[in-house]
Amino acid sequence: MCGRFTRKENFQQLAEQLGLKVLPQLEPRFNIAPSQRVACVRTNPESIERECVELKWGLVPSWAKDASIGNKLINARGETVADKPSFRKAFKQQRCLVLADGFYEWKREGKAKQPYYIRFKDGRLFAFAGLWERWEKQNPALESCSLITTGPNRVMEPIHHRMPVILDPRQYDEWLDSSFHHTERLNALLRPFSPEEMEAYPVSQMVNNPRNDQPECVLPIQ
Repeated sequence: MCGRFTRKENFQQLAEQLGLKVLPQLEPRFNIAPSQRVACVRTNPESIERECVELKWGLVPSWAKDASIGNKLINARGETVADKPSFRKAFKQQRCLVLADGFYEWKREGKAKQPYYIRFKDGRLFAFAGLWERWEKQNPALESCSLITTGPNRVMEPIHHRMPVILDPRQYDEWLDSSFHHTERLNALLRPFSPEEMEAYPVSQMVNNPRNDQPECVLPIQ
């Protein structure tokens, strides 16, 4: 699964690559946790233009009776996302990119769990494959999202058996095209990212507490 990530860097270059016309003011984040707002790029269903919006992390399907279901739907498994009732509609036509530049995972070491920070070696910004939904049983309507996960690559294998899907920039157009419904092609995108460009290192236990949202969270420990 993926339960914490970061978005520290300015995403101006990626925004230009994605053709965004309006850029929201986003503060650097060092320990983003479920139920918090995350920056997502999606195709606006009315204007059909790309936009960057902040959505609540924890997807609430449009048919849900209670918004608390979002606490259980922070991740969607890539192997079943096309068929699961909670994600089926969003996978078909409400896909998004969740902006990040690193994520955390915990490795069990004896009785303890050691947090690790995983990123690209050059520290660049990237995008998780995500889904979004609109829940209209409250005013204003709640817009939320989920991250899609897959099996581990070679960097992740020693740490955890799952990792979030990181999309290659060449896949962004297809993923954001709400009119594209080819399930097999979309499923083919939900693969572990090549490990050659990635690295992982242990970080402080301070990241365990989501109230700790500061640069020290990502510093390597000896």
